[in-house]
Amino acid sequence: MRTERWARWAGTGLGVIGGFILGYAVVRTGEIKPPAGAAIIALTTLEGLIFAYLGTPYLFGGWRRVTFRLFSTPLPDLVSGLMGMVAGLIVAVLIGYFVHDFPYGVALSAVLALLLGLTGAQVGMTRRNEISALFSGSSPLEERRARGVLLDTSVIIDGRVLDLVRTGFVDLPLIVPRSVLKELQYVADASDPTRRNRGRRGLEVLTALQEEPKATLRFHEDDTSGELDIDARLVRLAKQTGWSVMTNDFNLNRVARLEGVSVLNLNELANAMKPIAIPGEDLNVTVVKEGKESGQGVAYLDDGTMVVVENGRRHLNSTVLVTVTSILQTAAGRMIFASPTGQDGNGRRRARVRT
Repeated sequence: MRTERWARWAGTGLGVIGGFILGYAVVRTGEIKPPAGAAIIALTTLEGLIFAYLGTPYLFGGWRRVTFRLFSTPLPDLVSGLMGMVAGLIVAVLIGYFVHDFPYGVALSAVLALLLGLTGAQVGMTRRNEISALFSGSSPLEERRARGVLLDTSVIIDGRVLDLVRTGFVDLPLIVPRSVLKELQYVADASDPTRRNRGRRGLEVLTALQEEPKATLRFHEDDTSGELDIDARLVRLAKQTGWSVMTNDFNLNRVARLEGVSVLNLNELANAMKPIAIPGEDLNVTVVKEGKESGQGVAYLDDGTMVVVENGRRHLNSTVLVTVTSILQTAAGRMIFASPTGQDGNGRRRARVRT
């Protein structure tokens, strides 16, 4: 804060000096009498003071954003952007050679150099993976997957990412932006006990990941200023760096995929890993409550999958052997329909029994 204050006063001083010099130059070049000349110098000095005092924070903020972008952008992206800018300038020089003799050819060449240089730098930074793939022969998708995974707030609070890392299936660097860490701290300091406990759980999960030998946890310095929400920041950061996003949030999952960002959704992984019961298979289940239809009973497998038992109401609070009749896949998960063994008119022995 002190640096910003000193910079603002320094910019204001330069504005005052510049306004005075401008007014003095106007008075010296024109036939203006001393009283009018003094008024002109006073007005230009006042204008320099006002404009410099109001405009210095914007200039300082822009310089700070540029500096932050330089420090937070990975070095390979900076090198790629520099090469793209050089390529753009070379194209601008070639075009400028032909338009140099046109009216305003020098100005046109300068504008072309500026535009093509900036365009080349932007293309070099944002399309580095594709450009590298052209020379290396590798797939851009493979390079993107090999770089890192951004963790969002929901997946950190969920905590299953820690168990997943301990199994050894995740060998990519796990990256937590500072904006996500700031949101976790905000939730952990909330007045509501439920939110506070969720935030503290997320911080504990990060601590455990940091101490886990199989995990590579990194913190990324991103821009936490402005009104952009966390989801938008994650999507923008993933597009800039080529990282994937790990989340449990349905909306972030949809938006990120629409933006072309690779998403790792733990809920989808959990649904994919649920055991699949086969029609005709026998299960040992405990009927815990009545179903919606008359005579139905409801049981649950160990992973939480609901089993609707036809004519299972009389087996309430008891363990019964049931035969799977059909399986229904819904957005919320799988539902298994079954009937007590021996009541389906088939007396043959089942191939296997799941306990």
